[in-house]
Amino acid sequence: MAASADGGLPPEPVRTVPGVRLSAVSANIRYRDRPDLVAMELAPGSETCAVFTRNAFCAAPVEIARAHLAAARPRYLLINAGNANAGTGAAGRRAALSCCEALARRCGVPAEQVLPFSTGVIGEALPVDRITDALPQLTARLDPGAWLEAAKAILTTDTRPKTAYAELNFGGKTVRIAGIAKGSGMIRPDMATMLAFVFTDAKLSRAQVDSLLREQVENSFNRITVDGDTSTNDACVLTATGAGAALGEQDGADWESFRSALAEVFRRLAQAIIRDAEGGSKFVTVRVSEGATSGECLQVAYAVAESPLVKTACFASDPNWGRILAAVGRAGIADLDLAGLRIYLGGAPVVADGEPHPDYSEEAGLAAMAGTDIDIDIRLGRGECRETVWTSDLSHDYVRINAEYRS
Repeated sequence: MAASADGGLPPEPVRTVPGVRLSAVSANIRYRDRPDLVAMELAPGSETCAVFTRNAFCAAPVEIARAHLAAARPRYLLINAGNANAGTGAAGRRAALSCCEALARRCGVPAEQVLPFSTGVIGEALPVDRITDALPQLTARLDPGAWLEAAKAILTTDTRPKTAYAELNFGGKTVRIAGIAKGSGMIRPDMATMLAFVFTDAKLSRAQVDSLLREQVENSFNRITVDGDTSTNDACVLTATGAGAALGEQDGADWESFRSALAEVFRRLAQAIIRDAEGGSKFVTVRVSEGATSGECLQVAYAVAESPLVKTACFASDPNWGRILAAVGRAGIADLDLAGLRIYLGGAPVVADGEPHPDYSEEAGLAAMAGTDIDIDIRLGRGECRETVWTSDLSHDYVRINAEYRS
């Protein structure tokens, strides 16, 4: 692997969230001698909502999870790594349902209260027997503290687990927020080849959970891209167990504090995916401001963030600003006037009015690109809207990892 964009920082420590228990075991689904099967148990009465991939070619577990979520309150989440159970047709749907039914029988709940999630290689049959054979051990190991074990077990090409945690106090009572995620490649909204599971013990209604989830996903997991590919299996789940404090009115200070903390957890998980991007050595922030609409800001941001030429320049620490300018120009913004366009690298002025800024120097450009974190700031001069997208560089290792993925 190339040097990671976070220098190999360890995952955040996560404390228990009342109402949630987790476990991870090895079912030998694809990987040997490492956990690859996870169960998450949710307390009765928990409110759970989820969003899934917008790829029309969605995997069997996505179809089953959507149906079960519409039919009942989930009590268990079942996640396997190494096999996506995608492109498997009716047999794949039967396989996902069989796994749900087997876990439901062991736990004494209807099958509709189990949500399945899979990640891994597309087009291979899910080894149902290996999963069901591992369920006795999986349910026996449910533990409120097994966050890191679960975070490790859902990984595929990731090099490290991704976790985030926050605590708040309301009227002497503590509210906790914890999350784990996986994702490294095939990353692009909506949503990415990623799975994310976030939990809180706050007392929230289903409508509140749904609203918060959609808001936070839009500003986190839907603002990251590694390679422009949207996966078949993406899912993000938010559960409120209700074991902690109530937050009061939605326009009150407590609610805003909670919303801010939740946003930070989602953002840290999303950014951790980019910092662990396949073959990545740079964490690149693309900020586009002064747009007429948020949509055109995102259009420009993704044109730059997904440009192979910009990404390879980032890998080489090369301040080749012409590539950035060219990506902005082909983003498809109607009536874009270069007279108002400015570009900065790491705060250093690079482009003004479509040509080199008079204060730009190659030395400043090189300094802006030399570090692990690169900031690209594009100002369109057309309005007051702004958006931010996070991406990675494009290295030799990205090609190697994906060329060797099925071998």
